[in-house]
Amino acid sequence: MNNAIDSTVANDSLNNAPVGLDSAMADSSTMPVMPTAEQLGISVEAGMVPALTVGDTFNFPVVVSWSVNGSALLVLPTSSANAKGITQLGVSQESARFVANGVEKASITFNYKLVVQDTGNLSIPALKFEIPTPAGYPIEMRSESVPLRVDSPFNPLPFVVGGVVALCIIAASIWRMRRRAKNRASAAAKNAAQDELREKMLVLKQRINTADSREWLLELENVCKEQVPEKFVSANASENAEKSDDGWDSLLKEFAHARYGGGKRDAFELREIWKGAMTLLKVSEE
Repeated sequence: MNNAIDSTVANDSLNNAPVGLDSAMADSSTMPVMPTAEQLGISVEAGMVPALTVGDTFNFPVVVSWSVNGSALLVLPTSSANAKGITQLGVSQESARFVANGVEKASITFNYKLVVQDTGNLSIPALKFEIPTPAGYPIEMRSESVPLRVDSPFNPLPFVVGGVVALCIIAASIWRMRRRAKNRASAAAKNAAQDELREKMLVLKQRINTADSREWLLELENVCKEQVPEKFVSANASENAEKSDDGWDSLLKEFAHARYGGGKRDAFELREIWKGAMTLLKVSEE
């Protein structure tokens, strides 16, 4: 701050006409040379602007300060802060005195209440002030314009929706992976069971010519019971055979015949029974 005051205005420039002016300046048609605010040690400083979103209301301070020389100053705001996207709601002021670098100073803080109504790069305009003088010609001052950035309000909905969609996708992926793993495990178990059944049936085929026909049929019956127990729900196999109409009737009769001590079956008969069982159990030799 320049505290030097021109020698021509050293004697209280705000309360007396400037000294050393030509007498011709007394003519009312000629404006006298007035000292500037800088020459009088008066400064204007705009405050900081907070982060803003559209619709925010905030206070914008502008401080006019000067060195105290025994008298107070009357400072008048002569412009508004209205601009594109910015509306002034009001203005208040407060005075203060303080000491800076050993010099007593006074200040007036003008608090402009503003609201931002648009987004983008906006600007608070330069604000003008006047200090009246006895000569009738006020001393004029102005602050610097202040740029500001206004963003749209944060909307969490897209992020929430995106998060929900992401979670659904992850859940669906996990479900598909588990289902595929389950299907693979089920298929593997089914294949293993089918391989075990095929092995048992091939062993029975190899024993057709050597085994006792009655024992052979009872072994085949046990294998069939393991695979289709619902076909053997009746305690009396012959009754079940009478009711069956899906191809199992003749096979169940053979089991009943062997179970109740029926006569011996030849190898070719056992081979035909074995082929019929393979078909009903849906087992291939390979």
